[in-house]
Amino acid sequence: MKYIKLLHWLIVLCLGTISFQAEGMAAAADSSLPSAVIPEGIGVNIHFTSPRPGEMKMLADAGFRWIRMDFQWQGIEKQRGQYDFSAYDGLLSALEQYHIRAIFILDYGNHLYDDGTSPHSDDAVQAFARWAAASVKHFAGHGILWEMWNEPNGGFWHPKPDVNAYTKLALATGKAIREAEPGEAFIGPATSGIPLDFLEGCFRAGLLQYWTAVSVHPYRQNGPETAVPEYQKLRALIDRYAPAGKHIPIISGEWGYSAAWKNFTEEKQGIMFSRELLTNLSYGIPLSILYDWHDDGTDPKEGEHHFGTVAYAYHEGRDPVYDEKPAYKAVKTLAGTLKGYRFSKRIETAGKDDYLLLFSRGKHVCLVAWTTGEPHALIIAAGKGSFRVLSHLGEEQSSVQADKGQLTVQLTGAPQYFIGRKGMKIR
Repeated sequence: MKYIKLLHWLIVLCLGTISFQAEGMAAAADSSLPSAVIPEGIGVNIHFTSPRPGEMKMLADAGFRWIRMDFQWQGIEKQRGQYDFSAYDGLLSALEQYHIRAIFILDYGNHLYDDGTSPHSDDAVQAFARWAAASVKHFAGHGILWEMWNEPNGGFWHPKPDVNAYTKLALATGKAIREAEPGEAFIGPATSGIPLDFLEGCFRAGLLQYWTAVSVHPYRQNGPETAVPEYQKLRALIDRYAPAGKHIPIISGEWGYSAAWKNFTEEKQGIMFSRELLTNLSYGIPLSILYDWHDDGTDPKEGEHHFGTVAYAYHEGRDPVYDEKPAYKAVKTLAGTLKGYRFSKRIETAGKDDYLLLFSRGKHVCLVAWTTGEPHALIIAAGKGSFRVLSHLGEEQSSVQADKGQLTVQLTGAPQYFIGRKGMKIR
């Protein structure tokens, strides 16, 4: 009997510790982070606290479940020790009507301290930490991820980037937040790119004791798939410095492609947005924030004006209130087609440029396929049956038939969705 009991508890223990893994990276277990179910981990940057009529609905309709927004110290503490959160109270109320969560970025200087430069004196550092703790306490229980600054390794840290000055501020802030609200999530450092030297400086200083996740901005003008080797190096670095027993996920906290970059178009931007999200899902990134919600201007030569998923002009009283770009349609297609699915595995092929990602939802499967090389046909193993095919923009394509254990897919640079009926299998 004692052996039966022992076997029972071993089975319970094994079942209780099984967790989803992607590319060797454990899925996030922290309840403050989204689950691996699509589209729970898809978000976008915004630049407002007062949404226009119809704006929140359009965000939600695309499948966005998160926004990322500056939470500016100077706009909240206008007199020493007095905080006005009313603008963000209004934003959070608007978000929660559509079940959208927020990353709020604790950021930037305040002219009341250190002449508005990034806080570095003891007085300014403690003031920033008090303000951060008061902010977290005010909004406790709303599922916010509090992020420590924005791109401190670049032009947003004044007068110039300084990892030691950043870690001094981040440590003081982390301690204050943990004392005020130990259950709330605190992430960082939201670096421009994936600079391992700056990140290691943060980890060596002890910030992984306080951070729930490590956020980075993997911008590039080549394919998003090239971020994976950098993720792998960052994963190894986090594991080297993480407190014993603590898994700290990587978050893609801001990343986009401008339609005005050289050799880019709005159509190519939409393709890259799809592949960016799919690449992150395949590596187990629990949260991906696209940049940007809408275009910031109309100058065709200004790259900063054309990161949006929708166009710049707002059309009051119309539905939708913004013109959809291919990027918006690509996100909406991914979020809608894969709703309720989880990433299962990448199917190995002879071609290193081919990407075949298998997603599952119970007994349903969906294959998403593309190539970074030249377009070509590929044969894969699959159970008998017909697959519905959608383009990355949600356009119906001709269905394809798996016969004699084989499915032929036509790969291009744009992802396609191959949706099988219940019980169908792809090997």
